[in-house]
Amino acid sequence: MYKLSFFIVAFLMLTSCGDKKKSNEDFSPSTSSEEGMPAAETVDASTYDPKRGEGKYTTVELGATLDQAMAAKGESIASVKCTSCHKLTDEKLVGPGWKGVTSRHEPAWIMNFITNPDPMINKDPKLQAQLEICLVRMPNQSLADADARSLLEFMRKNDGVK
Repeated sequence: MYKLSFFIVAFLMLTSCGDKKKSNEDFSPSTSSEEGMPAAETVDASTYDPKRGEGKYTTVELGATLDQAMAAKGESIASVKCTSCHKLTDEKLVGPGWKGVTSRHEPAWIMNFITNPDPMINKDPKLQAQLEICLVRMPNQSLADADARSLLEFMRKNDGVK
């Protein structure tokens, strides 16, 4: 009886994994020649600005000092949406650690990546290399602009801005 139950459960688990082609697409960098890519998202890396990224932000004004209230709100957003994949140190969890991110990237790049990850992953060679290491694309968290800006302020706090 137990052997039969074991085989039934094992069979169900193996068959419920779904279409292997689809699951591989979820974890690989997209290119314009890849099947299943939306026609609206054609990849043209020649128009990509590595300082700004891909998205609506061209500049983001930061205060000379940290906005403590905004950083606190960003910390609460991070605890719900980000820290299951990112550590606040330089250690990789699922995604890369956040330590030093505000010194490695321009504020507009960070805001564009937070709010628009897929087109940036499709075009940015550094993000594609990171994807090779992490094996998981950052999901779009559908953050409001104000929440993304609060998250950026928390990243600044994490990097030692006072």
